[in-house]
Amino acid sequence: MKKLIVYFSTKGNTRMAAEKLGKLTNADIYEIQPSIPYSDDDLNWRNKKSRSSIEMMDEKSRPEINKELPNTELYNTIYIGFPIWWGVAPRIINTFIENSNLKDKDIVIFATSGGSGIDYALNDLKKHYPELRIIGGKLINKNISEDII
Repeated sequence: MKKLIVYFSTKGNTRMAAEKLGKLTNADIYEIQPSIPYSDDDLNWRNKKSRSSIEMMDEKSRPEINKELPNTELYNTIYIGFPIWWGVAPRIINTFIENSNLKDKDIVIFATSGGSGIDYALNDLKKHYPELRIIGGKLINKNISEDII
């Protein structure tokens, strides 16, 4: 059963979690990189005019991904990881989901956060993508184990 870890990280926390999870699960890893990298100013959630704030206020925003997407046909289980922004997944996660064939895949969500839990983000993804088989998820800030669902 082949596994793929797909993650988006801006500060390195989600990257570290993805790499540790990759070692535990013997999974391939793909980093979602935006075509235009985020600066510190872009990530200032206190500034309503920052790039991340503007993207998150627009549910239709789909930031472009910088590189070719992985061939998801090769995998049975796909872990999708991200830092929680405004309680949900960053819009670039929507870009990945909507441009990947995730049909009949077991999807496991993992996230990092400085204060939010994962439940709202997990339920938001299930609501927006009812066709996906999202089998669980976990907030991973420190300890990581293979049984994240």
